[in-house]
Amino acid sequence: MPNHKRQRRVAFPPKMEGFKPFGIPATELTTVTLLFEELEAIRLIDYEGLMQEDAAAMMNISRPTFTRIYNKAHKTIAKAFIESKAILIRGGNYIADNYWYKCEKCKEVMVALKPLSSCRNCQSHNIVLLNSDIMPTH
Repeated sequence: MPNHKRQRRVAFPPKMEGFKPFGIPATELTTVTLLFEELEAIRLIDYEGLMQEDAAAMMNISRPTFTRIYNKAHKTIAKAFIESKAILIRGGNYIADNYWYKCEKCKEVMVALKPLSSCRNCQSHNIVLLNSDIMPTH
């Protein structure tokens, strides 16, 4: 019987929904999906410069699991670059300690400890919760 798949802790939401290659109309693009936990692995290793053991601990997963997530992220990004595909950043098996929102009016991405009812930037009530399955630690 396989082990229960542990949810990966993700600290920050992406500020964008994805990337699109230049020079190709959106109507002609196919996409690949980069999961939130894959983006987090890229952020921790390639942007923050952490070692895999430390990054795995921050995501609350084993180092071998982290390596698999990190390698899959690189493969997805490489496929998008080589095959001129758009990258959509969404979904996955993750948890967060806070609420992630995006304002549909000004496109601001917000992180909050408590639920919000309006945008901090433009005060619009047209905000969308990006992560519905959070696990508060407060």
